Amino acid sequence: MSKYSVSEQGFYGRFGGAWVPEMLYPNVENLRQNYLKILASDEFQTTYTSLMKDYVGRPTPLTYSQKLSDLYHAHIYLKREDLAHTGAHKINNAIGQVIMAKMMGKDRIIAETGAGQHGVATATACALLDVKCVVYMGALDIERQAPNVARMKMLGAEVVAATSGNCTLKDATNEALRDWISNPEDTFYVIGSVVGPHPYPDLVARLQSIISQETRLQLKEHTGSELPNYVVACIGGGSNAAGSFYHFLDDESVNLVAVEAAGLGLDSGETAASIARGTEGIIHGSRTMLMQTDDGQITEPYSISAGLDYPGVGPLHSYLHSCGRATVLSATDQEALDAARLLTRSEGIIPALESAHALAALPKLSFRPDDVVAVTVSGRGDKDMQTYMNRLM
Repeated sequence: MSKYSVSEQGFYGRFGGAWVPEMLYPNVENLRQNYLKILASDEFQTTYTSLMKDYVGRPTPLTYSQKLSDLYHAHIYLKREDLAHTGAHKINNAIGQVIMAKMMGKDRIIAETGAGQHGVATATACALLDVKCVVYMGALDIERQAPNVARMKMLGAEVVAATSGNCTLKDATNEALRDWISNPEDTFYVIGSVVGPHPYPDLVARLQSIISQETRLQLKEHTGSELPNYVVACIGGGSNAAGSFYHFLDDESVNLVAVEAAGLGLDSGETAASIARGTEGIIHGSRTMLMQTDDGQITEPYSISAGLDYPGVGPLHSYLHSCGRATVLSATDQEALDAARLLTRSEGIIPALESAHALAALPKLSFRPDDVVAVTVSGRGDKDMQTYMNRLM
């Protein structure tokens, strides 16, 4: 077992755990007792592996960017999760959890979504596997991510608006948890990131670890070595980063770089950088770094990116930061927009706003000419076109 693995009690160091209402405890405990056995079973592995290859389109490419390499004086590779079915990494986790739900006898799926990609992925998996789907989404996110809302509805999902708080991801998660409390028998909650009570952070990380598993093999083919010098990924909750880092965690020579959303600036009061500006606390069933007031009230986050607009971060990322295994940087709205424009104009790849934050970290790092850098492009930018048009055109 890796020293960065979750403990049997559900902790990464002092972060994690399962802080849940009594009515949810049986559901969470049932999942904890069964998820590792299900993941290891021949039935799950056969179904999941087949769908990843023949339905999702994996492995996704590892694209060498000559222009970014020239600009940043290193060898820049892009892990192309934008080319997975539905346009982001979220499908890796959604299909896995829906298969698991069916194996556990659950016939109703609920999910939360911010940017809409997890909602689309879950609705897609439910349509494919013939399960009822309800997706909770903040009212503000419904407005700014309209294309993904339309996709979810076309796929047959019921999209429910969360109208509390600032009407974003945190509030959608609250509503999904309320639903689960009310419907514990037939409902499975497909959490979209490495957040929530144990075992969800570990479950999601394992399902997303296919990203780093492929990256190692592809780097070997491209460079002769499985190990890059840097792996760079954005973090909100942090599922794409967890998946990107997973199979490199014990290779201490690999620098892991997680990039938060600084919003209008770290000191602006309008930010979603929960590691840079947060303190330890409990959110959605997990102890982690989050933005809160001195008396423990959650501070409303802000980011131009709906998928990073969350006041906390997965407990794995809090742990990797606290023990020095990962470096955490941040990128402002404008830096992300500039990075998106650069990738689009130089490589013909329109990234999601979330992914653009990872790209925005490249000029903040000091590379040697022979460094190999793997950047995860976690999703494509179709869903963000209205924002891009308003801000860049």
